[in-house]
Amino acid sequence: MASSKAATVNAYLAELPVERRRVVAAVHALVNKHLPKGYDESMRGGMIGWTIPLKRYADTYNKQPLAYLSLAAQKHFYALYLMCDYPGSPVVTALKAGFGKAGKKLDMGKSCIRFRKLDDLALDAIAVAVASVTPEDYIAIYEANRKK
Repeated sequence: MASSKAATVNAYLAELPVERRRVVAAVHALVNKHLPKGYDESMRGGMIGWTIPLKRYADTYNKQPLAYLSLAAQKHFYALYLMCDYPGSPVVTALKAGFGKAGKKLDMGKSCIRFRKLDDLALDAIAVAVASVTPEDYIAIYEANRKK
């Protein structure tokens, strides 16, 4: 499944095959357990997304809520998009160290952590990364890296 038209997270999870639902639900639960207060969860762009609501921060380039995380079951893999993972960030450094310590290979693009099964993830490192950026921190990161 590359994109979903589900309107809710529960509908998205329900439309996944059982094994894929198990993996996405586990990462979804991990994110929700460690996510700092102030982010909203919704379906965005055909995947589960966590954002800073417009009522909290409206000065975004596309006039949409500021996306912090997204989670999706893609066609051949799963993806966790961690938007504050800009190159050289402390989050990226900590993720690399956490994956190394766990003996796992980090398959990461610009902001996309790709994995084929739950066991591919260093769950403790993901939890730390998710928890490490408050909405206030993320707004500061966004503003510092936004082209004016």
